[in-house]
Amino acid sequence: MAVLYHNPRCSKSRAALALLKERDLDLEVVRYLETPPDEAALRKLLGQLGMTPLELMRRGEARYRELGLKGADISDDDRIRAMAENPILIERPIFVTNGRAVVGRPPERVLELL
Repeated sequence: MAVLYHNPRCSKSRAALALLKERDLDLEVVRYLETPPDEAALRKLLGQLGMTPLELMRRGEARYRELGLKGADISDDDRIRAMAENPILIERPIFVTNGRAVVGRPPERVLELL
């Protein structure tokens, strides 16, 4: 089964979902702001994405600045914990299938895994 970490208020996320629905996939849609991934799930996603925690963070979010996550002295563990506790910090959408994942920016990137 494929999974899309989705924010319905995000136009990119809505576009990625539409592209995937057109392909009639067996798709689980996770509204990650309501049901955020825990730290273990985030670590797994990061491995599937081949990204660092900093690369997966939405650095333009006010919460990012409020938590002081920009500094070089902030560990990956601290960033992962911050994303688990503040899912608004997680870049979106994230599409996962067959053990691989991609951030759907632009939305068409989700098609790379099909």
